[in-house]
Amino acid sequence: MRANGATTPTGSSEEGRSNLIGNLAGGLANISHTLWAFVQGDARFREIIEALPAAIYTTDAAGRITFYNEAAASMWGRRPILGEDQWCGSWKLYWPDGTPLPREECPMAVALKTGRTVRNVEAVAEKPDGTRVPFAPYPTPLFDTAGELVGAVNMLVDLTHRKQAEENAQRLASVVESSDDAIVSKDLQGIVQSWNKGAEQLFGYSAQEIIGKSITLLFPPDRIDEEPSILERLRRGERVGHYETVRKRKDGGLVDISLTVSPIFSSDGRVIGASKIARDIALAKRAREQQKLLLAEIMHRVKNTLATVQAIASQTLCQSPDEERGAFMARLHALSKAHDLLISDRWDCAPLTAVIAAAIEPFQRDRFRLEGPDVALNAGTSLHISLALHELATNAAKYGALSNRTGRVRARWKRMGNDRLKFSWQEQGGPPVAPPQRKGFGSILIEHAFECVRFRYSPRGLTCSFHAPLPAADRKGEGERNGKGSSAVG
Repeated sequence: MRANGATTPTGSSEEGRSNLIGNLAGGLANISHTLWAFVQGDARFREIIEALPAAIYTTDAAGRITFYNEAAASMWGRRPILGEDQWCGSWKLYWPDGTPLPREECPMAVALKTGRTVRNVEAVAEKPDGTRVPFAPYPTPLFDTAGELVGAVNMLVDLTHRKQAEENAQRLASVVESSDDAIVSKDLQGIVQSWNKGAEQLFGYSAQEIIGKSITLLFPPDRIDEEPSILERLRRGERVGHYETVRKRKDGGLVDISLTVSPIFSSDGRVIGASKIARDIALAKRAREQQKLLLAEIMHRVKNTLATVQAIASQTLCQSPDEERGAFMARLHALSKAHDLLISDRWDCAPLTAVIAAAIEPFQRDRFRLEGPDVALNAGTSLHISLALHELATNAAKYGALSNRTGRVRARWKRMGNDRLKFSWQEQGGPPVAPPQRKGFGSILIEHAFECVRFRYSPRGLTCSFHAPLPAADRKGEGERNGKGSSAVG
């Protein structure tokens, strides 16, 4: 906190601590007489040195260690023998590049041999357990009142956290710079602060051309209103998730992008800017449009094929009883509606509730009760369930619960583990039913299409249950959706 109450710029507390210790070490050259008094046995000053969090030790003029505090012992991982260990208490020493650093060439030895302070040097200490600690030494020679060298004091600043922060920052910078996505940062006024190569490729501006300018340079006139709402959400600390929009390139061309905007926080939690990740989705949009065209063509051809089959069947079965001909045509109609569901939603899956609703639409909808979670079915299962429900509903309309005015049908389904769905069809309030003398088309279809099929013909009404497979995508989402999106329609 500054004297005027304003918060300081961003920076870690560890960095501030290191700077404080470094400044403290820089002042050692100016208090050598005081330190000499400490070396001679000033108990009060010794207590102060012991309490400091920085590693501090002293030597005599020959480099033999005469004192070290607990912070130094912790950094070294050992307790050197006073009056015997020389120059430094570390188990082993290395230069930052990993080259061994001879003890007699360490910064403390240099300071004692030259009579001068040593600054702007880094080294690495290895503990007996193999742990390596990067540090910055601040050796300062000590002189008596006559100007004779009597020893030296050294302060060791642990650089572990700073080095880790530098490595993390460099790693992140490398990821950003090498990304094919456009990654940009800006302040809360919308001024560009950073610009990676992905942004150069996507928008055509070099970093030198756009850093320091407003991000709205990329906005087409009809999209300029997006920026104020984005900045307002950022100031509240909100993240703007993936959304599709349009931006303008340097050459004036427009590019479709998917954009994510996240707030950047200072160390004290204030929002100080935002990072933007933009991805070119022009190819993906063209692919989606082409897929829609292909699906529309498939739907057209499927309908034509079913219409042809219907015409052929109508001519072939013209001498057949009206009931048989009508049943066949109804099955074709149910199959056509199932295909419509697949193509209007996604070509490879359809929601079970929509499949059921389409299958029972020709019947009295208010006499059905549907209970179960929202489940997606693959193409094959969707077609099988659509045909199965058509057969069950047709049978109920002729002989079961839908053949009178009071009967009802209850359809229930639930997941069985991760890969199965149990479906149950239960009729109530219809005339008494008995097992058929022979199996019809519907029974054979259900038994061949599903597993664990059971038919129960009780006086109360028909009950049919079976197991159907779930697609892989629905299995993955089960944990998120379990217990959500269920429906009960009366």
